[in-house]
Amino acid sequence: MVIIEKETVAQVPVLHVVKKEKREERLPFILFIHGFTSAKEHNLHFGYLLAEAGYRVILPDALHHGERDSSLSERELQLAFWNIVTRTITEIKKIKEELELRNLIQPDRIGLAGTSMGGIVTFGALAVYPWIKAAVSLMGNPMYEAFFDALIETGKKMGVAIPLSDEQLKREKARLMKYDLSRQPEKLAGRPLLIWHGKCDQVVPYSYTYEFYEQIKPLYQGKEENLKFISDDTAGHKVTREAFLETVKWFTKHV
Repeated sequence: MVIIEKETVAQVPVLHVVKKEKREERLPFILFIHGFTSAKEHNLHFGYLLAEAGYRVILPDALHHGERDSSLSERELQLAFWNIVTRTITEIKKIKEELELRNLIQPDRIGLAGTSMGGIVTFGALAVYPWIKAAVSLMGNPMYEAFFDALIETGKKMGVAIPLSDEQLKREKARLMKYDLSRQPEKLAGRPLLIWHGKCDQVVPYSYTYEFYEQIKPLYQGKEENLKFISDDTAGHKVTREAFLETVKWFTKHV
């Protein structure tokens, strides 16, 4: 029987999903990160199927989301986007370390996945954490610098007042560079990576991930089975059932 428990791990509210009879065992571990304006509960179907397959799954609430909602306005939340992303990357490490101390995970069998903002977090975490064994990005974006510029440009065109000077924007973008996987694709080191994206996505453009996939393909010569890109010709900014099932298959194969 799969059980779902609300917990706080490393001061982060999470859903902990695991088979009841394996609750106290050291298990392979998957972290699943939700999207912008979403919450941990919205990805429980991933947690359930992965737990059924024998994994310990943690679904955390990102800063200002779910149980951590701080009643920001939509504009304030949008302005906090990159801070939320980088904070989540930091918290992934803290959650992993706490569970390791509690002797609940196998540190050589850790997977990371996420949707939209969670996919962006996944790419950034791959740039800084070599202990991630395999990853799945659903509608994410590895190009932090390019996406930062695009979001600012879109905001200006929409007449959104950006409360940062050009110098402050420059510093903020520089802070993100260490997470930009497109600038340091060698950090992947051949680790298994599944990318799924819908061609009709109007929120996180498909072109970024496909361009990145073409960029990294040569790095997987001799390890072609470790890299997979799934395009959906009709999907917008919504994960399909096929993507969900492929995610579960990817982890059962690689973690």
